[in-house]
Amino acid sequence: MRDNAIAVCGDKDSVLAFKAIGLDVFPVEDEIQARDTIHALARKYAVIFVTEKVATQADALINRYKSRPYPVIVPIPSAEGNRGVGLAGIKANVEKAIGADILFDKENK
Repeated sequence: MRDNAIAVCGDKDSVLAFKAIGLDVFPVEDEIQARDTIHALARKYAVIFVTEKVATQADALINRYKSRPYPVIVPIPSAEGNRGVGLAGIKANVEKAIGADILFDKENK
């Protein structure tokens, strides 16, 4: 059964800080473990934050959940820095909804 809890999945250095604010954290070490963990978390959690590295590793699995209302899977930067995965997702969603790149179109600046 899904509750309204929030989970965080990613490398240990990136996710442990979220434990201090009461979120459930799930450190993963490789691509297979990342996919398996996200799949298991999707049954219980409404929101899953994943580091951008994990989002890249589990891209196909995450895309399967995009058409469902839950879980909401949100890429976040890791301790290694920002890879731009989350911003690219926002850009794609805006383009899909509006039909144009209004956020990053250089001609509009």
